[in-house]
Amino acid sequence: MMVCWPYFDPEFDNLPERIYGPPCRVCIDNDSMEECTVIKVDSVNKQGILLEVVQVLTNINLTILKSYISSDAGWFMDVFHVKDEHGDKIRDQNVINYIRQAIGTVREIENTVKAMAYRNDVFNSDQLSEHTAIEMKGTDRPGLFSEISAALADLHCNIVEAHAWSHNARLACVAYISYQSTDTPIDDPHRLATIEGHLTTVLRATTTPTQSESEIASPQEVKTAEFGEGTNMTDVERRLHQLMLSAGDFHRPEFVAMTPPPSPRSDGDEEGRKTVVSIENCHEKWYSIVSIECKDRPRLMFDTVCTLTDMQYVIFHASISSRDGRSLQEYFIRHVDGYALSSESEKEKVIKCLEAAIERRVCEGVRLELSAENRVGLLSDITRVLRENGLSVVRADVKTQGEKAVNAFYLKDILGNEVDTNVVELVKKEMDDVIDFEVKNDGGGGSSSQQGWCLSSSPPQRSPGLFSLGDVLKSQIQRFSHNFIPTN
Repeated sequence: MMVCWPYFDPEFDNLPERIYGPPCRVCIDNDSMEECTVIKVDSVNKQGILLEVVQVLTNINLTILKSYISSDAGWFMDVFHVKDEHGDKIRDQNVINYIRQAIGTVREIENTVKAMAYRNDVFNSDQLSEHTAIEMKGTDRPGLFSEISAALADLHCNIVEAHAWSHNARLACVAYISYQSTDTPIDDPHRLATIEGHLTTVLRATTTPTQSESEIASPQEVKTAEFGEGTNMTDVERRLHQLMLSAGDFHRPEFVAMTPPPSPRSDGDEEGRKTVVSIENCHEKWYSIVSIECKDRPRLMFDTVCTLTDMQYVIFHASISSRDGRSLQEYFIRHVDGYALSSESEKEKVIKCLEAAIERRVCEGVRLELSAENRVGLLSDITRVLRENGLSVVRADVKTQGEKAVNAFYLKDILGNEVDTNVVELVKKEMDDVIDFEVKNDGGGGSSSQQGWCLSSSPPQRSPGLFSLGDVLKSQIQRFSHNFIPTN
């Protein structure tokens, strides 16, 4: 008796790749352009893939000078013109290998460990995976970050690392903590519940009689965050964006909205500090065209793409360019349900959320960089000294490097004004005996200090020389319309 079995080609599973090519191709070109590296990505399209690619490039501090994106017909094609953090081309083969591996082209690379060292070193993945992550959001007030630090110290928690953003009277914070005595993760549910309850009480004490109803309604929330092994800075930054968005920082509080912007130093500086966001619909193609013109800075594309993705919009095409310190971004988007933005209220919300995403990373005020031998309660002591001298933390990046704690704070006074240099000197004298102390006056995010006082319902006036993908699409539609001959 002969038994016949069906034959299955062992290469059948790889047939789509043999026909269409690999699911993701990355080409890194250092020859086409004199001053920058060109990265080309071809991949099967999926929701959020653009953010993933931008996140990879942001992880290693690459500056995106230009970008062209197209993701119609199930295929994602992207071109980036980038420089490294020193303004040079990408020459290091370990970095090139890391980009290819992280985006998904190369699966086995000998230099993986070395390449990973080029990621943003703000986070140590192995270290942070051994500690408990806590995230907080709510209404901000002067000294709140100091109170959070003191509360964790009182609860015998060691703060291994913490990052906090404050914008439009909202605060978002992600902190990694451990048991003070053993420096091990806090995994006891009852212990975590006590910590969350105590911090929630601190956040809810924010409500004051001078606050508007919208501010009081801002959700106060503390919970254990889900960051696993491999967490890096852009993962945390994306979570900070999400926390600020859910806390409603795109609503400008009354006391902020009524305060006029600071007087510009010159007419040219005033123009350069405006952020202009507009949205118009392309009815012929069922797209909404989002146009953003603002001062250029590092991580700008990450901030805007992150916000659009988290608001459940799909980016089909995009064009990003920069010239003379100005950036123009155009995104052709639809909601995940396949429709363009249909109402003025929806457009207005997207405009406000994008403005907030651009503004919240940029800090006004003095930057203090402090370093000292790490010890229990150090962060609480530092922020207490700042608070006692009338200084409020508007942004914080706290980390440990071996036995040393390295902290960076952006500060204003309790009224939200610029910090008096005499006060800074007093703080320096009070902490100079134990801490390396450095004062800088540059704004956060590599940008000017104040952005986003212009909310536009009409297309922005683009700077000369900035490329507009929307103009090209419109001209094509007009050309087709002129060639159309009606039939009787």
